[in-house]
Amino acid sequence: MTFKELTYLWRADLYRYAGRADNKSFFKYWLLDPGFQYTFYMRLCGYLKKIQSNPIAKLLYFPILLLFKHYEYKYGVHIPARTRVGAGLYMGHPGAIYVHPDAIIGKNCNLSQCVTLGQSNRGARQGYPVVGDNVYIGPGAKIVGGVTIGNNVAIGANCVVTKDIPDQAVVVGVPGRVISYEGVEGYIENIDYERVLR
Repeated sequence: MTFKELTYLWRADLYRYAGRADNKSFFKYWLLDPGFQYTFYMRLCGYLKKIQSNPIAKLLYFPILLLFKHYEYKYGVHIPARTRVGAGLYMGHPGAIYVHPDAIIGKNCNLSQCVTLGQSNRGARQGYPVVGDNVYIGPGAKIVGGVTIGNNVAIGANCVVTKDIPDQAVVVGVPGRVISYEGVEGYIENIDYERVLR
């Protein structure tokens, strides 16, 4: 990852919160918004770890990691810096969010409070979730094991997903079942940043 790619990810994340990516919005959300604060330091830690051959990065990594851990405990969010997370991550209400480090999250994902993306150690679905682009994961939802969530999927509150979900699906219940193919319209906002930021 280059520094230019890092700044693009920051700006894409910010755009999801603010609908713009200017300096005024950056300082407002960096100072006041728990979700953006967490994501900012998560991405910075991941970047510094990848460029450890750079002496300045090596010097900065430990204090930034401590700050990242501070926000991890303060906000109750655990998304390790090495987790593959696409541009435009949005956490409107951080708290009790856990993502396994080997899970993969596509771009423009909404993670609500009390969401888990966890590992399954045995069975047909052994492994970690892979979440597509433009996915809304409602409060309390659990996605467990080596399942693939398609693009433009809405997962309802307290849903437990243990099987693959196709594109455009709306999923509810325990275990999760598809109730429609109306997708995420109205749930995922501010995703036109690619034309704005490039």
